Amino acid sequence: MSPVVALGIALGVVACGDDAAPTDASSTGAPPGAVTTATTVTSTGDTSGAATGAVPATDAAHPPPYVDHVEWVQTAVGPSLQVHPTPAGRKTYSADGADVAWAEVLAADPGADTPGMRAQFDCHWTYARLVAPDKPSWNLEPRRPVVTQQEMAASRCNPGGPEE
Repeated sequence: MSPVVALGIALGVVACGDDAAPTDASSTGAPPGAVTTATTVTSTGDTSGAATGAVPATDAAHPPPYVDHVEWVQTAVGPSLQVHPTPAGRKTYSADGADVAWAEVLAADPGADTPGMRAQFDCHWTYARLVAPDKPSWNLEPRRPVVTQQEMAASRCNPGGPEE
């Protein structure tokens, strides 16, 4: 699919879930006593792309880090990793921004490294930043199925059911 077609799909059908993101286990419908965890991403100042093996594209106006922190929350249907982007992560036009940001997510939580989680992240990186730039977090659920890029866009970055 061409980038122009993908953008058309994004603007036509992708809203990437609702703007309200749960902030604690009690607001997610999780059982009483469920615990949330947060990991803050700290920048080492290295924006060389070494974590991804990529040579970084330059966006001097919006340098990394692109992820402020990640946080696991328990929802009614299972765990959800909330990725909280930085202002630079919301605005960068760096060609390798998604790879750099995903490396930051994995640095904070290596367990997020699954094909379905990366696909959800890429969908949010591509579309949520356009249609919901102020969405507090991008919510990634390991239970979601791996689908094509077209199905991912059509499901508003939430294949297999509504956003938690």
